[in-house]
Amino acid sequence: MKTIGLLILAVFYAVYIGKMMLQKRKGIQTDQIAKGKQKTKVFYIELAMKIATYSVVPAEVFSLFFAPPYLPQAFVAVGVVLGFIGDILFIVSVITMKDSWRAGIAENDKTEIITSGIYSISRNPAFLAFDCVYVGLLLIAFNWILLALSVFAMTMLHLQILQEETFLSKTFGAEYNVYKSKVRRYLGRK
Repeated sequence: MKTIGLLILAVFYAVYIGKMMLQKRKGIQTDQIAKGKQKTKVFYIELAMKIATYSVVPAEVFSLFFAPPYLPQAFVAVGVVLGFIGDILFIVSVITMKDSWRAGIAENDKTEIITSGIYSISRNPAFLAFDCVYVGLLLIAFNWILLALSVFAMTMLHLQILQEETFLSKTFGAEYNVYKSKVRRYLGRK
């Protein structure tokens, strides 16, 4: 399971870093997390999210290598499936978002609202992908520290979504609000 868990992580973060590098070549600063912002609620939520998401990765790797098998194989199998679903969701999300994809709220960037493709059934498929990978790896290499860090990271991602919804509503107005009334935050249409 160690190899499969590492593969799930490698694919996910290769896509994340690869997309950032591609956008950097175009002069786009993808990582906007807690950067250039006044010390407001948004800044502190983004900073906590960054700490949470950065700290969970070493815990996942450590757990894959050193945690003894804890959960029954059926749970581990579900974890593998969830992890790969997370990878696929993330790949589709960043491709569909094109150059409007940012990590964090990009207050000074001109981006488009994306409502097609995967975004027609989820307002936040990239965040859903993070959650799938976190839960998947938790089931593959369960331990209590990884559980605590994963829950912390998923909570911070959810708070980030709430901040982004406020920002998108202000930025795109009625167009975003109509979209929000039709598509659920995580998965499904209303």
